[in-house]
Amino acid sequence: MFRKASKGFLLVPLLWLSGCASLMNGVTTQLADNLSTAILNSNDVATVREAVPAYLLLIDSFIVNDPNQPELLMAAATLNGAYSVLVGESRTVILVDKAMDYASRGACLKVAQLCGLTRLPFAAFEQRIQAMTAEDITYLYGYAVAWTGWIQANSGDWNAIGQLARVKLMMARVLELDETWDRGGAHLYLGGLETILPASMGGRPDLGKIHFEKAIQLADGKFLMTKVVYAEQYAKLMFDKVLHDRLLNEVIQADPNFDGMTLTNRIAQERAVVLLADGEEYF
Repeated sequence: MFRKASKGFLLVPLLWLSGCASLMNGVTTQLADNLSTAILNSNDVATVREAVPAYLLLIDSFIVNDPNQPELLMAAATLNGAYSVLVGESRTVILVDKAMDYASRGACLKVAQLCGLTRLPFAAFEQRIQAMTAEDITYLYGYAVAWTGWIQANSGDWNAIGQLARVKLMMARVLELDETWDRGGAHLYLGGLETILPASMGGRPDLGKIHFEKAIQLADGKFLMTKVVYAEQYAKLMFDKVLHDRLLNEVIQADPNFDGMTLTNRIAQERAVVLLADGEEYF
């Protein structure tokens, strides 16, 4: 059995939730944009935790009315996956399953080559991913994000871990197409994915560290969750208490208020306080 991966990097897609909303039409667009902006810029984590379920139900109702709108499906996948971080483990599994379903459906409706990926032999899977272009990046990345969340929630299952190579390939292709996408979000995901396992079991923590550092650079250090995941995944794996404590103290002392990042940054600060205290026993 391997250690549980950090849930922190599942909050990365909140950064582009408003971008998904802007792809919708009419009244749905305005409502989704306004709600997304309010969520992203809130500094009240408790209120958001209580309020988001109503938003999830609202999006579900939109999907019932229009089940074949890929933009709406991807926005629903994003929010379900991100909200899974704020609930207990029993509900997390339900939410990531839902996110994976929505993301796979939305991606397939928009990009035919993303249909049926979970059933393909790896060689055929790799061929399809390498054929993705810059025009496909929204759906390639969104699908990979949801899949990562599903793996994380099921990281006690070797069958789930066996799918890591597929998600890594998808994220690597995103980097090839545009490494700045979602403020370098693919780098953060790859950093997390490469540090789920120790080197002795196939992990590549040294490569993970490079990805974490690049993600920090591309977001100008403003997206605090990167440092939290870096500390929780890499520093703990390598028993590097100095790095662990430095990263978490930087998060705690930072200004969390940046457009589109305030909520996630406040969550990161709350998590940093807990990890710093737990570190006294871990190291």
